Amino acid sequence: MYSAGMSTSERLIQSTRELLWERGYVGMSPKAILERAGAGQGSMYHHFKGKPDLALAAIRRTAEEMRATAAGVLDGPGTPYERIEAYLRRERDVLRGCPIGRLTMDPDVIASAELRAPVDETLDWIRERIAGIVEEGKEQGQFAPSLDGGEIAAAVVATVQGGYVLARASGSPAAFDASVRGLLSLLAPQTP
Repeated sequence: MYSAGMSTSERLIQSTRELLWERGYVGMSPKAILERAGAGQGSMYHHFKGKPDLALAAIRRTAEEMRATAAGVLDGPGTPYERIEAYLRRERDVLRGCPIGRLTMDPDVIASAELRAPVDETLDWIRERIAGIVEEGKEQGQFAPSLDGGEIAAAVVATVQGGYVLARASGSPAAFDASVRGLLSLLAPQTP
């Protein structure tokens, strides 16, 4: 299932990421993690303190990947509007949902300050980055001076996360796409 060169700790992290996605924290047993990773009994405790420590490593890895993907688009070329548009329109498996957003629905993750922290930090990072881009756009005259960068950033993140929910509920990415188009039409730079 995993590449032959992947270390046991990497296999454990990857299998935990997959199981968190598929089953949530409670549904993810140490036995299932070990089976999926192809690791022997005791391997988890050799590399990690236990299930919570391994789950934290998996959530951090997912958060790092999400930030890197977002940065690749938000820090890319183009005007502030074009970079926000690229973030909203980037390729996603909309019907699968967001790996970080989905963790907010896991009561065991949310109940743990330690497990919740990388989720909150990632969403904060995205909001802060988008808020900065909105401020850039205001300075360049692309966005109205009355816009609040933090509020627009919150609306962008809410549109993406809510778009996932709408798409999953309807079984179609059309709802996600419609929410993105609606937000982009509200943000579109005004031409004199």
